[in-house]
Amino acid sequence: MTVSITGVHHVRLTVRDLAASRAFYDAVFGWDVAYELPPDADEATREQLWFLFGGVIYAIPGGLFGLRPVAPADDAFSEDRVGLDHVSFALADRHDLEQAAAHLDGLGIEHGGVKDAGGIAILELRDPDGIALELSAPAE
Repeated sequence: MTVSITGVHHVRLTVRDLAASRAFYDAVFGWDVAYELPPDADEATREQLWFLFGGVIYAIPGGLFGLRPVAPADDAFSEDRVGLDHVSFALADRHDLEQAAAHLDGLGIEHGGVKDAGGIAILELRDPDGIALELSAPAE
């Protein structure tokens, strides 16, 4: 028997600085927040939202994407260690990738430019913790 899945429910990244990470993800993607602890939350709310670990969870197409701010300040991401290599987000087409590249340029965020990668087009960038992100679309 194998496990039959219907998709990815959520991805959560461990980050060093929630404010810096939120500023990045808000500016690049502008996702709606699904869960976050209100600053004036009472104890019952804090207990109910324990799973946030002080972070935030965004609603994204097809699931959830969270930031968990528990990494030590001197930690660093490496796709060459066991664990995450990168996260790739799907875009509709190459035109959307080109627009994304222009958006990143406007924000002053470094990226690798749009390039072909064996049947798909990709745009690579990194978040404030150096976590490798990719935007991908069908090659045209």
